[in-house]
Amino acid sequence: MTAQEASLVGRSGRRYPADQPRWRGDDGSPLAFEPLPGIGREQIATAINSQWRYRSALPNDPLAHIDPVTLGEGRTPLITRTFDGVDVGLKVESMNPTGSFKDRGVAVMVTALRHQGIDRVLEDSSGNGGSSVAAYCAAAGIEAHILVPAATSPNKIVQSRLHGADIELVSGARQDVADEAVRRADTTFYASHNWHPYFLQGIKLIAYEIWEDLGFRAPTAVLVPAGAGSLVLGCAIGFGELHRAGAIELMPRILVSQPQNCCPLVTAIEQGWDEVAEHEWSTTVAEGTAIAKPVRDREVLQAIRDTGGTAVAVPEDELVPAVGELARTGLFVEPTSAQVVPALRRLHAAGEISAADTVVAVLTGSGLKANHLLTPGHNAGEGGLQSHTAGPS
Repeated sequence: MTAQEASLVGRSGRRYPADQPRWRGDDGSPLAFEPLPGIGREQIATAINSQWRYRSALPNDPLAHIDPVTLGEGRTPLITRTFDGVDVGLKVESMNPTGSFKDRGVAVMVTALRHQGIDRVLEDSSGNGGSSVAAYCAAAGIEAHILVPAATSPNKIVQSRLHGADIELVSGARQDVADEAVRRADTTFYASHNWHPYFLQGIKLIAYEIWEDLGFRAPTAVLVPAGAGSLVLGCAIGFGELHRAGAIELMPRILVSQPQNCCPLVTAIEQGWDEVAEHEWSTTVAEGTAIAKPVRDREVLQAIRDTGGTAVAVPEDELVPAVGELARTGLFVEPTSAQVVPALRRLHAAGEISAADTVVAVLTGSGLKANHLLTPGHNAGEGGLQSHTAGPS
């Protein structure tokens, strides 16, 4: 199968054409592209200094030839730091245009939607996903309507408003906002970063980039924070393609970090479940991973297991100190990202990684996104942090 022949597949196995606007299957299940053959180093467009240098790995002929909606996403630094004797490559995704890894997926998703003639989209988010959709829709000339929880801190939606998005506050918990977006999807195209299959196609390009960063080698392990799990699936898809293309010999193990206050994927891995269970989770400062019921939970859990990976939970009182630890090495990231540091220590102590491993950990978003959580008076030593209620990011 060539990339141009790929189609979308739902959980039931039903196929859908990939050139039509669609965000889920008729049975309500999430869609994904059929496995693609991947590319080798000779197919990298080296003159392009963004993630679009790997565009030959993207599905469907149109994406290979149309002008992308791009703000220069990708090509983020891979910086080595040492923790407890283990050298770790930190992929600094805060260097993306809107400050998070979400730009990778949104750039590809919005490119596809513009090509398909979509001129108005609906998104629900209180964080990085919403600001990314707002920015790329502005670049594409697409009207963006974003639903956010009414309790959202104003500084989290300033960026989206400045990009020209229409922001609507919705009462209730984060899940109520997601449910409201789905109800409105019949009248406005739902460009959800948690649902849309093209989003994952953009996220997978981080695997190609890490491979090139390491001199066209795969790491032995990749550690990612996980809420909805798009980085888990992106790495599984991207490295899987590289393996099928013969560009790498072995798949890296995918290791996952979640905050202990909201860790449905960790619990499912520990219990041997195929999907996450309904549960009332506590609030957490790692708001980007505060997702109680990931849309693609079955696929995320399978990807972790297929690579021989695992998942660990990080106690709440270790999150903000991890921000400070990274900041003192020059890297300012949000608590959602910083959790990989205490997670690394737990994985090392458990024998999951060693000094002999080539480990890459993804720092998903900028600390500037979380000033409201990190300002004086809102830290762990002064009465606790503002936190985020579990629900889709």
